[in-house]
Amino acid sequence: MIEVHNLNKRYGRHTAVKDISFEVGSGKIVGFLGPNGAGKTTTLRMLTGYLPPTSGSAQIAGYDMFRQSLKARRHIGYMPENVPLYDEMRVKEYIRYRAQLKGLRGKKLRSHVGEAMELCSLHEVRRKMIKTLSKGFRQRVGLADALVHKPDLLILDEPTNGLDPNQIRSIRKLIKRLGESHTVMVSTHILSEVEMTCDHVIIIDEGRIKATGSPSELVSQMRTAGKITVELKADATKASQALSQLANIKKVSLDSTDEGWSTLSILVDAHTDSRERIANLASEQNWPVRTLHRHTATLEEVFVELTRKD
Repeated sequence: MIEVHNLNKRYGRHTAVKDISFEVGSGKIVGFLGPNGAGKTTTLRMLTGYLPPTSGSAQIAGYDMFRQSLKARRHIGYMPENVPLYDEMRVKEYIRYRAQLKGLRGKKLRSHVGEAMELCSLHEVRRKMIKTLSKGFRQRVGLADALVHKPDLLILDEPTNGLDPNQIRSIRKLIKRLGESHTVMVSTHILSEVEMTCDHVIIIDEGRIKATGSPSELVSQMRTAGKITVELKADATKASQALSQLANIKKVSLDSTDEGWSTLSILVDAHTDSRERIANLASEQNWPVRTLHRHTATLEEVFVELTRKD
């Protein structure tokens, strides 16, 4: 659905996007991640035809984005970070107007407008002025605009920006539903949403792609230490010293003590699991164990490892 080859964008001496290449297959929900200023929005604007590249190429649904722009855009629905809406129009009036701009007429116009509004749960506000809508409903209007012409590809730039937790959950469910019939590319800062929603992740920083793969693949490639928490009934100092002698243990630190129970955090070598050795040591020392938990790495930790500057 998307093929990007050696894409570059320069503003004078500043290079915002540096020679990036990637592919997105049909029917995928892809998270496009990066810190502020990483080049995410610039890349999305080039993919949607809003910005010309300095060099490189991009194809959407088989059409060259820069030589066959109009044909390529017919396959794209784009929702920018700050959705531009006409506040003095009513919701249904606005969606209908946007559908007409995209070439829809007659029965096709009516059916597409109705389906887009139903999919985005807008019927209860269809007669309301857009200026009276909450942030959540304004985002839904932007989504309905993006998908009213039934594009193959939806590009959503920060679709949950400024929403409360309930609204974020609602938009997440909608994106997953849209992924059943569209290819969806989502740029967002909420990494937990990406883990729950996306099949594939692209991480960009300083204009370059740092990693690409499924969330689980990226987590498995992490190089940082793993973490185990153990809560046992023992002298914290003696337990820490003994645990530090085990293989693959990097560091042991005391989190808290409570009525003789000590909670210890144990950093272990990447891609190792020392729980069995810890349990055996506790058994040998007659230390009762109340908790022994291995923390699973998250996409947020992958993101920090790849993009932190310190």
